[in-house]
Amino acid sequence: MKNSNDSLILSIDHGYGNIKTANKTFSTGVYVSDTEPAFKDNLLTWNGKYYTIGEGHKEFVADKIQDMDYYVLTLAAVAYELRARGLREAKVHLAAGLPLTWLTAQKEAFRSYLLQNKEVEFSFNGIDYRVEFTGADIFPQGFAAIADRIHEFSGTNMLCDIGNGTMNVMLINEKKPENRRCFTEKFGTQQCVIQAKEDMMRTHHATVDESVITRVLRFGKADIADEFLETITKSAKNYVAEIFRNLREHGYDPRMMRLTVVGGGGCLIKNFADCDKSRITVIDDIRATAKGYERLATRQQKRSGNK
Repeated sequence: MKNSNDSLILSIDHGYGNIKTANKTFSTGVYVSDTEPAFKDNLLTWNGKYYTIGEGHKEFVADKIQDMDYYVLTLAAVAYELRARGLREAKVHLAAGLPLTWLTAQKEAFRSYLLQNKEVEFSFNGIDYRVEFTGADIFPQGFAAIADRIHEFSGTNMLCDIGNGTMNVMLINEKKPENRRCFTEKFGTQQCVIQAKEDMMRTHHATVDESVITRVLRFGKADIADEFLETITKSAKNYVAEIFRNLREHGYDPRMMRLTVVGGGGCLIKNFADCDKSRITVIDDIRATAKGYERLATRQQKRSGNK
């Protein structure tokens, strides 16, 4: 969609484990070098430096503007979206988000961070891009995934957004979010990965790659020995039990409310939760929040008079 400034509205979900756009998901890993690396896959060149994108993931930080990593990742995300449209040059209006309880305090700083350069020229995967940033809207993370169907949330509902770094919780009563009952905790899926690695070392004296653990978390299985799978599965079940303990501390009662889970951690609820899942809805689309940002930004543009 374009607004009245003839700008493309591009949405980006700046996760700790993955960057998500409406059409692309890639890891938050960023490795910077002053010299051109031998392997040029996912190589972004900007401002005289070389950035290899997508190797590993970014360490959890409470403030995403403390270094240039998320800015470089934003450029890569924009490049992916422009390439999908056959473009190398464009005006871009960004739609992004922040964890629920951080939004008010960090929104303006994050917007300024994303718009720190009005015009940017860079290359990604051997293609040169020229982008003019015309604006940015910042929305509540997680809520964006269900905002277009908030009318379905009658009665009492709890929304739980489980990402790599954080878990965000929101109470929704009769289709209206309760601002005073929003919570953000450092309890994302990376905590489960860390615990699984420790359990593997303690139980089997074995080091396991994170990709193996991630496969078990996503699909409930992996091509590993049964005793290893059993250990990782036990770690995942313990982590999910802690999720529900935290939810109960924030008022969750399955007898009185429905639970909706978004984010990458939803697969853990599906695979490892020991509970009645008939009152739990898991939104499987990992890019649901990014798509929600785009819908919210489009709606906001229309309300302000842009067609």
